[in-house]
Amino acid sequence: MKPVLLIDVVGLTDRQVGPRTPNLQALAERGARAPMSSVLPAVTCSAQATLSTGLSPAEHGVVGNGWFFRDVAEVAFWKQSNALVAGEELPETARRLDPSFTCAKLFWWFNLGADVEWSATPRPFYGSDGSKVFSISTWPRELQAELEGSLGPFPFFQFWGPKSGLASSRWIADAALRVLEQKRPTLTMVYLPHLDYDHQRFGPDAPRSLEALTEVDSVVGELVAAADRAGAETVVVSEYGIEEVSRPVHVNRRLREAGLLEVRPGPFGETLDPFVSQAFCVSDHQVAHVYAKDTQARGAAAEALASLDGVGEVLSDEGKRAHGLDHANAGDLVAIAEPGAWFTYYYWIDDDDAPDFARTVDIHRKPGYDPCELFVDPELAFPPLRVARRLAQKALGMRYRMDVIPLDASLVRGSHGRLPVSPERGPLFLCSRPFADCGGEPDEGVVAMTSVKERVLALLAR
Repeated sequence: MKPVLLIDVVGLTDRQVGPRTPNLQALAERGARAPMSSVLPAVTCSAQATLSTGLSPAEHGVVGNGWFFRDVAEVAFWKQSNALVAGEELPETARRLDPSFTCAKLFWWFNLGADVEWSATPRPFYGSDGSKVFSISTWPRELQAELEGSLGPFPFFQFWGPKSGLASSRWIADAALRVLEQKRPTLTMVYLPHLDYDHQRFGPDAPRSLEALTEVDSVVGELVAAADRAGAETVVVSEYGIEEVSRPVHVNRRLREAGLLEVRPGPFGETLDPFVSQAFCVSDHQVAHVYAKDTQARGAAAEALASLDGVGEVLSDEGKRAHGLDHANAGDLVAIAEPGAWFTYYYWIDDDDAPDFARTVDIHRKPGYDPCELFVDPELAFPPLRVARRLAQKALGMRYRMDVIPLDASLVRGSHGRLPVSPERGPLFLCSRPFADCGGEPDEGVVAMTSVKERVLALLAR
């Protein structure tokens, strides 16, 4: 098989490739370039599952970055088990076609338990006292020592949170360079996240976002050069495009005001109570899954949300089928934001009643996605002093909360999840070979996201 490097540059769109991105432009000129279609919701986990399986969310079951697990009545985001993805994935198909095939999966999601020879993914350790030690999980285990021995520890605080940025993509790229050179996988899958961060903080066209675009282009250039040295072809994809937003929409507050959502008050603030709620939303950027107790609650939730400013559409069964989202994991309804709007997970009415985790980076306990985790609360008088105090508490073995995250959702300037208004503002497909060598010309100039698996297989078979 011909080796292939598959790079996922999160948030990259066709309209962004040009003078600011000479390496991406050069790759397009020597091979193939086209906008790519989106899945709904246009979010990381759904898109990656589609890229890997060639299936829609209705078929592979990954209906978002998180959803409501009905059997345990819990909302869970960013689960990493590969068993959550239904359907045969790209590495499995390639190995079935050629038993000598090998794969390195570096920071793509659903990495735990994946059928690959080498893997690396973020995976902290959690102590019985509530403490957390940041780390990665690799397979084989010794790969972690090999990577960290040369690159240092993975920069977890630059992977997500207020400090997230180039360092995370840089570390992952350097890890990929080592794996490409030393392990020589047939397929190397690399995830570069940092373009996404400033696009959400400032909007996709802000000066800092344009700087991030140049940064990621430089990193991609190094990876393409390494692939060329290894005799590998390169494919660059993205998952979605970021659109500028200015309107946070509090869908759960609307359901609470309608008497459908219930909370459990407690010593650490209010928590969402799915057991007694008639309906609630699991918000994921510009899409929200609405879970309802019964037909009456579903109708009341649809009515309440359809009249809320910023909600563009509420999909029922027919709408979910039309968008390839009719899966048991999906909500009974699916709300889609209007252009320029996005959905918060906030369910409390008064910020004094917010749960204690709301002001922290806590991607697993929040029943929805929270882009405010990319900011430090601007109302804090001396944020570095607050952080230093919390770190001192940690060093002394005391319990602490890094409570520096704002509750002001108006800070967010970029979001995604809706289908793009035009293909050029959606995800992108680039290849070092012309379309004739990677699955053929796309229909109407747009590569189907569901075709990427077969296109990579065609390159592997060259």
